[in-house]
Amino acid sequence: MFHDNKANRLRKEVLVRVARAFFTAQPDDALNRIPLTMRPKSTKDSSRCCIYKDRVVLKYRSMAALGFSVESETDELKPVSAYFDEALQRDKPVDPVLTVIDEACSACVQSQYTATNACRGCIARSCEAACPKDAIEFRDGKAWLNPDKCVNCGLCMKACPYHAIIRIPIPCEEACPVGAISKDPETGREVIDHTQCTYCGKCLKECPFAAISDLSQMVDVLKLLKDGNAVAMIAPSIIGQLPGSLPQLMAALKKAGFSDVVEVAEGADETTRHESAEWVEKMAEGERFMTTSCCPAYIETVEKHLPEIGKFVSDTPTPMAYTASKVRKNYPEATTVFIGPCIAKRVEATKNADVDYVLTFEELGAMLVGAGIDVFECGEEEILDRASREGRGFAASNGVTNAVKALAPDDAELKPMLVDGLDSKTIRQMKMWATKSCPGNFVEVMSCEGGCIAGPGTLGNPRIAKKQLNTLMDQSPGISR
Repeated sequence: MFHDNKANRLRKEVLVRVARAFFTAQPDDALNRIPLTMRPKSTKDSSRCCIYKDRVVLKYRSMAALGFSVESETDELKPVSAYFDEALQRDKPVDPVLTVIDEACSACVQSQYTATNACRGCIARSCEAACPKDAIEFRDGKAWLNPDKCVNCGLCMKACPYHAIIRIPIPCEEACPVGAISKDPETGREVIDHTQCTYCGKCLKECPFAAISDLSQMVDVLKLLKDGNAVAMIAPSIIGQLPGSLPQLMAALKKAGFSDVVEVAEGADETTRHESAEWVEKMAEGERFMTTSCCPAYIETVEKHLPEIGKFVSDTPTPMAYTASKVRKNYPEATTVFIGPCIAKRVEATKNADVDYVLTFEELGAMLVGAGIDVFECGEEEILDRASREGRGFAASNGVTNAVKALAPDDAELKPMLVDGLDSKTIRQMKMWATKSCPGNFVEVMSCEGGCIAGPGTLGNPRIAKKQLNTLMDQSPGISR
């Protein structure tokens, strides 16, 4: 689902303001004024009880944009500028990947079913008859669900002919496919269990208060572009995320200070060649099926929640890994920066010495705005068409499958399956495939529905991005063996 709402716009605005501050003569002053500038005394747009609460939240959002978790705060009086100074001094990415801004968290009521004013107090009392726990009572002629008896089965909601009973969810908990986010029993606010989190970013996208944020590496990269030599590795899903054509985007990145720009689609071609050969080999050895390995949130899910399916996961490295290896070989002194739609790529990067930093498209957009770079005004960087149609297609669901099909032997009986978005239901389904039977023999798994073009760090509407991606693919050469 595409989320273009005020909560997500607020997060982006903070990123832009932090990036702009980096390019000012007095960044400390600009950073410290972000909460006041965004919520001046005259504002009528306070999202909390008062502008002072808003300002506190904005300070914490600024901390996250500088790469610091709220949980790491030890001094509430420490200004944003002090975190900026620390960010300039660090020489490696921060950990963990996500943080919960507790001051922004609304401490939503526990997920529950409740009867609304639409209840007519009908004679049928279908809700009462359907309830297996006698949790339905009638007060003043209206249904009331006793929370001490209700087990949240939802049968009353299904039975009500007026649709007067609804379920009130906790959006972030509802979005998490593995139950890694839950209420702190003391504060009622949400906390992330990083031992269970797969860093898919679904909670970040769904929280209507923008209380969950990823820890940005934007300032680290800005510092590198100012002082050093960095190579940008752009994911195939960059198409449709920012204005301008691919050649213009590459030119804009060079104008921003990157010494070179490489398409990760080239690495996707390598992934395709190796994964296709690996699938043929595994089928010959009698394996029932093989799954893809390019989605890092899926790999985290396998390691933490789906160990049964681990033996079926492809051993082929990801497109980012192949690209970074090539860049490291060609530019041994350069810093490598992967730019993509994914938060989980930051976790993958910690396990790969060839990847130094990871930026999302949101952060890239903020950097370009902060630097005053208009993509449309940039020239066009020459593209040598080293990336294929199939490699660029990795950005959308079914892209990996189509690529492997293109290189599979003519007599291969490839039976593809697509897991288009990981949730509790698809995870249970995959557990069954691992222990019982799978209807296919090649399973493409995408954590985000629609693929990488719908990732948590994207900017564009996935449907529009898909159209632009298809246009680029039509203009691209086919993959070579």
